[in-house]
Order: sequence, then structure tokens, then C-alpha cells
Amino acid sequence: MSHSPDPYEDDLDTVPAPHPVFHVEQALLGALLLDPRHLGDVTGIRADSFSTAAHAALYAAINALPPPDPDEHAKNTTWLNQVLASGREQARGLTASYLHTLIQVCPWPRHAPAYARMVEAEHARRRLRAAAEHLVQTVHDASLPHPVQTVLAEADALASVVDDIASRFPPRAGVLPRTPASPPAIVPDYAEAAEEEQLLLATATAHPADLESVRWLLPEDFTQPLHAGLWQCLTTLTRRQEPVDPVTVLWEAQQRGILHEGSEPGDVLRLLAEPVGSVEHWGQRALTRSLLATAGNAGRRIEAYTDDPTNTPFQLVTGARRSLADIGAIRTRWQHATGHPVSHRPRTTPTTRAGPPASRAPVISPPPARPVTKRAVAGRTP
Repeated sequence: MSHSPDPYEDDLDTVPAPHPVFHVEQALLGALLLDPRHLGDVTGIRADSFSTAAHAALYAAINALPPPDPDEHAKNTTWLNQVLASGREQARGLTASYLHTLIQVCPWPRHAPAYARMVEAEHARRRLRAAAEHLVQTVHDASLPHPVQTVLAEADALASVVDDIASRFPPRAGVLPRTPASPPAIVPDYAEAAEEEQLLLATATAHPADLESVRWLLPEDFTQPLHAGLWQCLTTLTRRQEPVDPVTVLWEAQQRGILHEGSEPGDVLRLLAEPVGSVEHWGQRALTRSLLATAGNAGRRIEAYTDDPTNTPFQLVTGARRSLADIGAIRTRWQHATGHPVSHRPRTTPTTRAGPPASRAPVISPPPARPVTKRAVAGRTP
């Protein structure tokens, strides 16, 4: 029997419990409201470091108003009233009773610097996740006129966020994220990739001398295991200076155990016998697709790291940098493939907590256009 909701039924249990950082923010704001002198001990955070608009508005008001005289503050609520009025300009839902609650829930006002550090750490997690999400969204944005250029720019933006977090939370040696790396994403549309890889293999079989010009292309850049294996066969035969044609490639594939169920020899021979275009063009297309997939997988891994609350900022920095290294490696190969000079975004490694984010790398031009294929106030004292 279906449950009919009772209009008088208490549904508070359906409201998710606030995250621990919400209580940390309450404790910090309570400490500053009770004893504003502790504001001078708080560093590394701003109003946008808080998780709610109300907390952000209160912190901005506390920073904007002149601190009260300690003796006068102990006698009256004049300054608290000013804070409330200023905070309401940004968050109308603020009330005097909530300020009273903040003061009540603060365990020890003298612990304000520790609370601020916790708020800063959680803000770093949110910043990193937002940058990783934006990278993944950019990878899957089919409307971009120059996807590689845009994705690499977003990867640089993500790396700058990582560098800024590292300047405030320097990574510790050997501290890796606890979250296992997420599996690579499944490419939603294999049809175009499969066709272009077949054209690449056939064209390379017909013109094996051109393989020297695409040494930047690796088997892992292919979306199909059979295609990756046939590419290994082609490069191996060329390196050994042996004859290359569909039959010799098929024989090499058999020797390597590449032919599996569903890989009929006749199908492989037909696949390798229809060259179109140039090896370099199809190679660039495959590498471009591989770069976008690598960037998407890196972004998803970083998202997975940030989803695990047990990962500290130190661990997040380490995991994010390892993921970004995958993008850096294929980026270098892509720049070699397209003829652009290899340039790396400068990375800052300050030893102090504060520091500006690193600058972005230059924007890179996309590969050549694809030709047509064959398929179209109470509290504790400090």
C-alpha cells in the first residue's frame, strides 16, 4: 500500500545533516563574534571560503567593520548589532538568534586559528573539485570549435589551482590519496573512432615509410584493442625492415596472439587494404582523441579524490599532480605531432603557505581539419 503523506508529519529526518565543516565554520564565527581580537590570528581564508551564503556574509561583515573596544563589547551588543545589519545586506535570513547560537556553540575562541585552517582545507577541496568538474565538462562539450586548445587551457587552470593549494598545504613525501583511481571512462561513440583507426592502419600498411613521421603515436592512443595490436605489428615490421603488406601484418598479428574471437583473418585483410588520405593526418586525429580522453579521465580521478573526505589537502595535491602528469605526457606528444614548439606551464613551488597561483601556458592551435572520409551573546571566555 502506498504511503499517503500526512500534512502534519514531521519530515525533518529527510533534511541531510550538515557536513563537519559547517560546524567548524560556526565555531570560527562564534569565536570572532565573542572576541573579535582573534580576527588578527585568522589567515588564509576569505568570505568565499565558507560553505554557506550566511556564513560568508557574516565573515565579510566582521572583516569590514572596525573592531570594538573589548571592554565596551563585553558590556553591550552594539557591535554585534552592526555585524548583523551588515550581514543582512547579503543574507537576509540572518537573525540575532543565529548569532547567539554561533557564540554558544564555539568551544574555545582561542582556537580560532585552528578552525580557520580547517575551513581553508575544505575550501581547497571544493575549489579542486570545481576545477576538475569544469575540465570534464569541457572535454565532453561537442560545441567547442577548438576542443584541444580549450581543454588544455582548462587543464592549465586546474593545475594552477593545484599549485595554489600546494603553496598553502605543501604535499608531504609518500602521502598518496586513499581513494583508488577511477577506471577510464567509456567513450560514448566508438563508430567514428573505429573508422578513422581503420583508415590509419590501412594507409600505414600501404605507406610504411610514413610511420617514421608518426613516432609520437602509441598503441594506447587507439580505442580498439585489435587496432592497437595491429599498430604494434606495423611498427615492429617497419623497425625490423621487413616487408609490410596486409598479409605480413596479418601473420605478425597471429604470431603475437592478437587475433581473438570475432577477428576473422579475412576481415583484417580487408581492413588493411583500403588506404585513404595520409598517415600523419589520421595519426593526429587518433592522438587528439586520445588527449581528450586522457584529460577526461584525469579530471574524473581528481573528482574521486575530492569525494573522499578522508583525503587531506596534502593527499589531494599529490593525487591531482599525478593525474595531471598524464595530460602533460600526451600534451608533449601532441605538440610534436602538430609541429608546435613544446612549452610547459611554469610551476611555482613556494615554501610558504601564501602565494599566487602559477600562470597559464600559451594557447595551442588545433590540428588540421579532417578531410571527407568515406562515411559521412553567551559563550565561553577565551
